[in-house]
Amino acid sequence: MMKVYTKTGDEGQTSLLSKQRVFKDHARVDAYGTVDEANAAMGLGKSLITNLPWAVETIQHIQVELISLNADLATENLAVADYRITQDHVTRLESIIDSLEQKRIPQHYFVTPGTCSASAALDLARTMVRRAERCVVRLKRTEKVTPPVSLYLNRLSDVLFVLARCVEQEELIAEVKNKVLLALKGEQTNCTGEEQGNVLNKAKKMIALAEQKAMDIGVPMVIAVVDVGGNLVAQHRMDGALLASVSLALDKAYTAVALKMPTHEVAPLVTPGNPLFGLHTANGGRFIAFGGGFPIIVNGNIVGGLGVSGGAVDEDMIVAKAGLAIG
Repeated sequence: MMKVYTKTGDEGQTSLLSKQRVFKDHARVDAYGTVDEANAAMGLGKSLITNLPWAVETIQHIQVELISLNADLATENLAVADYRITQDHVTRLESIIDSLEQKRIPQHYFVTPGTCSASAALDLARTMVRRAERCVVRLKRTEKVTPPVSLYLNRLSDVLFVLARCVEQEELIAEVKNKVLLALKGEQTNCTGEEQGNVLNKAKKMIALAEQKAMDIGVPMVIAVVDVGGNLVAQHRMDGALLASVSLALDKAYTAVALKMPTHEVAPLVTPGNPLFGLHTANGGRFIAFGGGFPIIVNGNIVGGLGVSGGAVDEDMIVAKAGLAIG
């Protein structure tokens, strides 16, 4: 079996694929060595990604291409026909960027790496790719480098940026969903049968009180009540209420019980830079981040949610609070 150590580099030199011997700090060696660092960082990111097979597959494919790219960098005087990395590879990276841009929520601020372990590793890889690109620019001043190599590295840094954002976005959404499910499970365990019965018994009374308030202010509303699991208990649509309000009222009630807070308190948490940024796009957009939804609390336990939609946000909240005033 061939030994890992060969001793051929003990004098500070190494061989290119063209068999030429160069010092290990040669610009060409520096370039492909930096690409190798980036490849390793991408491997770290890949190992930290959970439940996103499409992201793992994307990284794996690029890692294989980086081996070919390094072979191009380690070979002098390649003919065009012998290029391992071609314009087709660059075009593929551009299509990946376009696809990822459709997945991620737009960000209008500078990103601070470290939201999650996987995205932090990908951001580290991105900075290494940028350094590799600078190494190639320096190398091209004195030696020939195949043109697609520089283009590939430039596009790859963009791929890693948007991929890191998509990964952290998906992980945040998954984390929030898990917390919501755990919270709901806990509420279902804590609530007694009598408390659940109270939701069923009081739903019509809450709807009646809310409807009366809506009539008082002259705005037709849709009022929905859900149980602790977010399941519909009762829903009423007043004559003339907007059709869109049917789903909005239900989703407000669902959001209130799922997040254990009034929906008007959700809005500040989902803006860029805040803990639940992007949550309002999760679960098919069912989480509502404006007023009109309130948790129903009995004996200190959340047993359901009330949602109202049809007017301005402050009108929805007034009507919802009237429905909760049954005592």
